[in-house]
Amino acid sequence: MPEILAFILLGIYLLGMVLIFIYSLAQGHLLLFFFKEKRNPQPTPSNPSELPQITVQLPLFNEMYVAERLIDAVSKLNYPSEKLEIQILDDSTDQTKELIQEKLKEYPTINFQYIHRTDRKGFKAGALKEGLEVAKGEFIAIFDSDFIPDPNFLLQTIPWFSDSKVGMVQSRWTHLNQHYSLLTRLQAFALDAHFLIEQMGRNRQGAFINFNGTGGIWRKETILDAGNWHDDTLTEDLDLSYRAQRKGWKFIYRPEVESPAELPPIMSAIKSQQFRWTKGGAECAAKHGAAVLKTNLPAHVKIHAMAHLFNSTIFLAILIVSLSSIGVWWLVDQQILGPGWIQLASFSLVGFAIISLIYLVSYFYRKQHFFKSLFEAIFLLPLFLSVSMGMALHNTQAVMEGLTGKKSPFIRTPKFNLEGGKFSLRTNQYINLRMPITTWLEGALALVFIGMVVLGVFQQNYLFLPFHLMLAVGYSLVFISSFKSYCPRAIIHVSKSPN
Repeated sequence: MPEILAFILLGIYLLGMVLIFIYSLAQGHLLLFFFKEKRNPQPTPSNPSELPQITVQLPLFNEMYVAERLIDAVSKLNYPSEKLEIQILDDSTDQTKELIQEKLKEYPTINFQYIHRTDRKGFKAGALKEGLEVAKGEFIAIFDSDFIPDPNFLLQTIPWFSDSKVGMVQSRWTHLNQHYSLLTRLQAFALDAHFLIEQMGRNRQGAFINFNGTGGIWRKETILDAGNWHDDTLTEDLDLSYRAQRKGWKFIYRPEVESPAELPPIMSAIKSQQFRWTKGGAECAAKHGAAVLKTNLPAHVKIHAMAHLFNSTIFLAILIVSLSSIGVWWLVDQQILGPGWIQLASFSLVGFAIISLIYLVSYFYRKQHFFKSLFEAIFLLPLFLSVSMGMALHNTQAVMEGLTGKKSPFIRTPKFNLEGGKFSLRTNQYINLRMPITTWLEGALALVFIGMVVLGVFQQNYLFLPFHLMLAVGYSLVFISSFKSYCPRAIIHVSKSPN
């Protein structure tokens, strides 16, 4: 009987490792196509007299720290004023609405359309849908409140719509505050891999990509043809992307078009954003997975669509592997299982190598100072992987809620605008101060894996030592950063971190 239980536990561990390995193969395939990426010739710029009518939508909800910055930025868009309208879709319940109305007085010659809702029906999706009903533009550009659009964004993207099959053009996010703190550097490290490797790799082979919710421009006809915005998932952008591409619309990703944005500087805001993205992705997987498989799409498109939709389950796999590794360590230590079984599973470690390579390639992309970047990468990569593991519990909860259909409201990510020195974390009104139980569980797991590291050294059983050390570091950093962001007094200490 003990042997049966031992093999069951080993099977659970191997299942998690296999899932990680499969995920890495899909990512590795994207990396191959990233290297095959060929710079398409830029389409001929449109004649100014032939430029289409464009509506820029700015969905806002309680954004008092960034609303004025956004309005200043979109006022500088380089496009014929008679062919441009800017919708401010404001659902705010605080002084943001007064700030916006006062700010708009500075731009009397710009066609700003202020639309205020009081019921927030459908949240962001609902606001975009209501704005679309009165939008005059043939094309719809969307920017969230934490973005600063490049003045030439519209002129850079509109020419790609010369192909009537193109329904959406997505730009690459860049980072306004990448060097603000260690947390923002780690986020940039992760996002760059998505926008360089994943988006470019999928787009190169004709697989589905996603509109990233902001920093993109749609053909209005595409949105309507795909069924308009839906509010039944937390990632309305991914949902509409799949509905549109399933109907045959072509999406284009252009990495040379940059859209600078603010990164959340505290862990509670990061978790809010991660939960929404992860749960929404799982909801879209449940909504679109079967439909994608039933289509007549090429096999490689289906495979990458399923990998894309279910990629958030990587956190579930990490959690399974990390927890089951404790039992497997004990089984080997007690000689119930021979080390040969673990060595057999070591092939799955190739998956971690592939994942690491992806992040390194994206990090070194366009870097000018190799050796300086090398030292930074040696520091950032293991720390990023550790923190990603430390987020596994939090994100697994989001995945399970998404796959099982548990509904939750759309929780916006608080914005801060700290770089100019005008605002401070200590006075930010949007910070969530209620610490969830998962944070305490993360602290408990940090203690567990610290204990496993100590025990491994004491018992001279080094089988999982590097893995358990990364988990100990990851859960510790996530717990400490979370505690600081939820504790009002501790926020002072994270108001500015060294670069």
